[in-house]
Amino acid sequence: MSTETEIKEKILNGEQVRQRIAEWRRGGESIILANGGFDLLHVGHIRYLHAAKQLGGRLLVAVNSDESMRSLKGQGRPLIPAEERAEIVSALADVDAVVIFSEPDVRRLIREIRPDIHAKGTDYTVESVPERDEVLAQGGRVVIVGDPKDHSSTEIIRSRIEARRS
Repeated sequence: MSTETEIKEKILNGEQVRQRIAEWRRGGESIILANGGFDLLHVGHIRYLHAAKQLGGRLLVAVNSDESMRSLKGQGRPLIPAEERAEIVSALADVDAVVIFSEPDVRRLIREIRPDIHAKGTDYTVESVPERDEVLAQGGRVVIVGDPKDHSSTEIIRSRIEARRS
């Protein structure tokens, strides 16, 4: 079981991410990048991150900042601040490190860390991943992982609101 300190030490800023990636590469580790908002962590998120880790190597999870979540999901989101979402994700055993990013996608991060694998959920195909071109340009590959997209924070929120109105 991880302590609070160990969990928080997994949350890195940009410079710390670059240093950690370099350290892992020196140790012969491959790098897997996963990303998302992770607002209201649910079983789909757990299955996605577990499947990403099963690809082998170190799993870095990029969590959308509050601003990028609002631009993607609209007003009222996120429900949970980025720092808390990052801490929740970092508590998962499959996750080796977490970074918060503010751009609409992770292209800049891909250019900086050059992951061996960019793991995306089943709401994408290899061809529809927005950052696919950048991953390939950096010598990596895109892999679709997780269970069918039957889980969504947006849908959970919507169903709870509708239930309260009934």
